[in-house]
Parts: sequence; C-alpha cells; structure tokens
Amino acid sequence: MAERSKADRKASGNGKVKVAAVGDLHVQEDAQTSYRDLFGEVSREADILVLTGDLTNLGKPKEAELLAEDLRACSIPVVAVLGNHDYESGCVDQIAATLRQAGVYLLDGQATELMDVGFVGVKGFVGGFGSRMLGSFGEPAIKAMVAESVNEAMRLENAMRQVRAKRTLVVLHYAPIPETVDGEPPEIFPFLGSSRLAETIDRFKVSAVVHGHAHRGSYEGQTPGGAKVYNVAMHITKPTGRPYALLEI
Repeated sequence: MAERSKADRKASGNGKVKVAAVGDLHVQEDAQTSYRDLFGEVSREADILVLTGDLTNLGKPKEAELLAEDLRACSIPVVAVLGNHDYESGCVDQIAATLRQAGVYLLDGQATELMDVGFVGVKGFVGGFGSRMLGSFGEPAIKAMVAESVNEAMRLENAMRQVRAKRTLVVLHYAPIPETVDGEPPEIFPFLGSSRLAETIDRFKVSAVVHGHAHRGSYEGQTPGGAKVYNVAMHITKPTGRPYALLEI
C-alpha cells in the first residue's frame, strides 16, 4: 500500500487530505464477500483509508488473512482500529499481527501522522451516555466494566497527547455520543459507546471523529464541545451514496 505523492493527493487544490472511512466489514471465513473492488475504488477517491473496527466477523485469524489479501488492492495508506467482533475468538494478537504485516497502521492507544494529519485510535468501550452513564458502584463486575471504559478513555487521552500535527482525526469503534447511535433500540444504547470518550476528545482540538459499531445508527453528530462525529459503519447511509464516508481533513 504505497503512499501517493502530495501532488497527486491534493486534487481539490485546498491542501486538505481526503479520508475515506468505513467500519464493520465483518469479513467471514467463507470468503463469499470480497472488498477488493471497494478498496480499489477508495484508492482512486481518497488519500487515506480509515477502518473503524469489526474488521472480522468472528475474530478468526483466517478472516484477517482474507482481509489482508483484499487490502492488496488498496494503493493508499490504511489506518484502523479493532472492534468487539475482532476479539471474539481470543486471537486478537494474531489478527493484529496479520494486519500490521499487510501494512495497516493499526492503532490501539497510539497516534500516527500521515500527510500532516494526526490519527489517534482506540477501540473504546461500553458504558452509556450523559446522565445515564454507568457508574462505578455495586458489584465487582459492574466496577470492572466501568474501569475498562475509563481505561479506554485514558488511553485515548494519552494518545492524543502524542499528536503534534495541527489536524487530528480520532478513530474509534464504539460511539462517543448518543446522536450517532440514534436509530438503534434505546435499550442497547449503553452497549454502543460511552460519553467518557467524548469528554476526553473535548479536551483537545480535533478535526473530526469516526466510529462504527451502531449499524442502525445515524451518520452525523457532534460532541458537547463541538467536534464533528461520523458513524461510518457500512450499513449507515452516507452522503457519498457508497459504503464509505469521504471526509476532507
């Protein structure tokens, strides 16, 4: 996945980087669905591809290998985070290694800079939103769940502090706000994301935030601090009319 020249990437003439973002590919072991054509198309339309987790369906190494093979059709840099499905089979280290060997910038509490844009990524976690956010009280299992949510927010903050670029894109799997999960059953909102992520994001200057996970959510919202948030799960209708969103950063 070779990086295109700066002259090639600034087709709009405004100096901005075109980022294609999509999540929830759910690559399956039977290989009935190929994303080669989609990745080839994205390479012509964008400068960088961002994948927002649930890259595999059951977290199997074979699924990651099939995705890595399809990514050979992608001629632009790829930045990604993992999602909950990628953890399902307990093979997350193998999946991560396969994707990194394929040239993917896989972020898990880190930041990387490409084309003068800082990319910061964590998976995120559950916990709920606003005044209904789950608190650390009661049984140890509840406290452990809240601790994991807090830990992901802290890892995001630590990664944000590494960024030196003037423009930053935050890459998540879980949602940081309720607006972009609107459309899902209200009963499952607490399992789709956490406001703790938005609280962290709003401590920094952020160009945009992308996430997936909520297949029946809404495309666009913003954090309380005004950062634009986009749900780029494949199933979400986007302005491009295609499975991926196209953002200028």
